[in-house]
Amino acid sequence: MHTLPRTSTTEMEVTSIRLERELKERLKELAGNQGYQALIRDLLWNYVQQKSGEYRQMFSRSDIRASINATAQQEERCALTGELIRPGGPMLLGLTMHGEMVPLSIGSMAGLTSLPNL
Repeated sequence: MHTLPRTSTTEMEVTSIRLERELKERLKELAGNQGYQALIRDLLWNYVQQKSGEYRQMFSRSDIRASINATAQQEERCALTGELIRPGGPMLLGLTMHGEMVPLSIGSMAGLTSLPNL
């Protein structure tokens, strides 16, 4: 998850949100040194950006654990380069370190092998 530039807490609006105790504890565990409130802010910003169409998560080659050959069924954007992949065009599906499947252009993983089409 990308991190947004930090805003001083004195510039932030105060709001209240009620969380189940277990959820709050799990968020604290996941957030580590970042702090669970900062994690919640990052999650909410990501949600806003995704819903508004502004968000485009970028990955690096080291984030990709495996890839398989595929054919685009609709227009896609390569998660590594942003290159447009046209419907019906060849592409790869990349499995990320977090278990997500992301579209990859053929050239984006140059030098790495993928599984043959079955």
